[in-house]
Amino acid sequence: MSEAKNINPRGGGKQGRSQRRSYDQKRTEFEQEKGPELHEKVVFINRSSKVVKGGRRFNFSALVIVGDREGKYGLALGKANEVADAIRRGNELARMRMEKISYKGHTIPHEVSAAYDGARVLLRPASEGTGVIAGKTVRAVLDAVGVKDVLSKSMGSNNPANVVKATIAALKKLRTREEVQSVRGLNRKQKEEVTNTEV
Repeated sequence: MSEAKNINPRGGGKQGRSQRRSYDQKRTEFEQEKGPELHEKVVFINRSSKVVKGGRRFNFSALVIVGDREGKYGLALGKANEVADAIRRGNELARMRMEKISYKGHTIPHEVSAAYDGARVLLRPASEGTGVIAGKTVRAVLDAVGVKDVLSKSMGSNNPANVVKATIAALKKLRTREEVQSVRGLNRKQKEEVTNTEV
């Protein structure tokens, strides 16, 4: 009888537990493989309430962006019953969703604009020493990515979530000169060699 009780009818072994990794296991594995220290910024915190029989029940959501200031960033929305837990959850999720932006040097390679819902963001390259001319929401994204000199303009909606996503959409459109040449099948060295032989 004891052996029959330990056998899982679903074929999961004697323990009868799921083979899927839990969130805590993924978090510990990520912390072990975590690289250099990342810059963290809380963009905004939202509070929502639900009326129940005993009163109001509050829930908090925190939009967090992290980055290594070298072209990588991560954005996530953490939700919890407490502010600190929401920020911590958003930070952990953002570190698991890191992406890369194409840019070199102290500024962006070219002018770019993007829109998300009602928000529209315009980014322009700036000379060295100009700094980040932007509002607090756009500045949070640019600081996390690592852009040091840029001119920006935010138009339309001022919802922080939409402005952040519009800024990220604009940064994703950036292309360096080498990337554009590779897409077009151009090589500057070969082109210069052809012109020199013709001369």
